[in-house]
Amino acid sequence: MSEFRLTQISDTHLARRLQKLTDNFHRVSEHIDATRPDLVINSGDISFDGPTSRSDLEFAKEMHDALPVPCRLLPGNHDVGDNPTAIGPAPKQPATEEERRKYLSVAGEDRWRFDAAGWCFIGLNSLIMNTGIESEAEQFGWLVSELASVNGKPVALFLHKPLYLNTPDDPEIEASAIRYVPQPRRKNLIEMFSAVDLRLVASGHVHQRRDFTFGHTRHVWAPSAGFIIPDRMQEVIGAKEVGLVEYRFQPDSFEVRHVRAPGQTDVGLDELLGKAAKD
Repeated sequence: MSEFRLTQISDTHLARRLQKLTDNFHRVSEHIDATRPDLVINSGDISFDGPTSRSDLEFAKEMHDALPVPCRLLPGNHDVGDNPTAIGPAPKQPATEEERRKYLSVAGEDRWRFDAAGWCFIGLNSLIMNTGIESEAEQFGWLVSELASVNGKPVALFLHKPLYLNTPDDPEIEASAIRYVPQPRRKNLIEMFSAVDLRLVASGHVHQRRDFTFGHTRHVWAPSAGFIIPDRMQEVIGAKEVGLVEYRFQPDSFEVRHVRAPGQTDVGLDELLGKAAKD
């Protein structure tokens, strides 16, 4: 295959009770049907609240299974719980082996690797990083093995949380520590990928669209496909809008297109939670 077309969606936050998010997902699905990429990747938070509502996860999986092209999923904090950070409060819903197993029973996988168009694509569960649970070590062991067989191909990494805001050495601060892969696992991950030709890190989580390059690695933050977060809850560090990201990979090169599906609407979190409270 000389070209591989991939569409990244993220933070769909699906739940049967949240019709506005379902509507946005339908618009995304229609766009995917019209454009027919080779693969769709959801980079996490597929469900609105998986740890407390298995039905949210099941509904999200049903919706993704109905997409007209193959789809791969990665977990987000709303699917398996969050990771602890050195700075700031402990997560109210920590990522645990139990939550991961519940996710796997519905979604099937939380990490993957495949090759296409001369590229190696790797998807990781970023929420178990820094937890100390058994699957964290297992994933790092698996990653060592996978990276050893890249054989010089350029690498695209997909995960829920961005690695950092601007540079690998960005300090963790209380207001934003939960936004990025936590230290010291961030440093471990960067060191591991320094041994290969890492060209792309694609993430979600922040609900803001952002695209920047550090060194020779491009960092693409997909916006939420579902809703935006008000400024009083989160400062602006990118573009607050709903949408998706389209990629075109060819041997040794790739293109990125930032798009919005026709009919997608910028649902606000306040509007969403107000509606949810009435349901």
